[in-house]
Amino acid sequence: MTAIYDKFAKQYQASKRLPFREYIEWYSYNKLLGDISQKSVLDLACGEGFYTRRIKQKTAETVVGVDISEKMIRLAKQQEENHPLEIDYVVSDVMQLGKIGSFDLIVASYLLNYAQTKEQLLKMCQTISANLKPGGRFVSINNNPDQPPESFPVCEKYGFTKRISGPLKEGEAITYEFFRGGQKFHFDNYYLSTKTHEWAFKRAGLNLIRWHKIEVSPDGLKIFGQEFWQDFIDYEPIVGIECLH
Repeated sequence: MTAIYDKFAKQYQASKRLPFREYIEWYSYNKLLGDISQKSVLDLACGEGFYTRRIKQKTAETVVGVDISEKMIRLAKQQEENHPLEIDYVVSDVMQLGKIGSFDLIVASYLLNYAQTKEQLLKMCQTISANLKPGGRFVSINNNPDQPPESFPVCEKYGFTKRISGPLKEGEAITYEFFRGGQKFHFDNYYLSTKTHEWAFKRAGLNLIRWHKIEVSPDGLKIFGQEFWQDFIDYEPIVGIECLH
């Protein structure tokens, strides 16, 4: 996985400028985060630090970002050098991270959908649990396991596509392809059911599990209109997740 992301780190960084990232993804994520002032935050699968920096700017007290890709972390550290926010970055596979602290909040955008088996998903959740204070929260934006494959083509007008070779079944690869400014790159996520996610959360000691629908921001509706976003709203390619420790 690290080699895959090393190949297109800058293209992935550029994909954060797609409109759905700002007007749906970040808007929904930000609402889910709520007030995090003076909180300690661990950002797992932080990539190049796009949301890590925004989380720190929400007046979080301390923020640590972790990603498996050295090139992603290099991009994150370059931004930190250019515009210091006192964020620490670590290169590590989340499943092998172990305990590195005790955090009020752990966040992860598109981490859980890289688990190919329920055992891998459990390892990710155990890492989350190990680093979360009692009463702390886990918040995630993730691939929606309940999106029907026949609706995958509707994503194209938003700058990405999803493909699957057969029906949804545990561990089946879902190929994402992003395209922006004439450039394309693709990578695989994996399907694990909502039931499997909830099993892993509970097994790792994460409770009060909530699945949150995504929303379009008022600015997004004003600029693009309701009709443009309707397929995204109807078929929900992404979903918010919240758990308590």
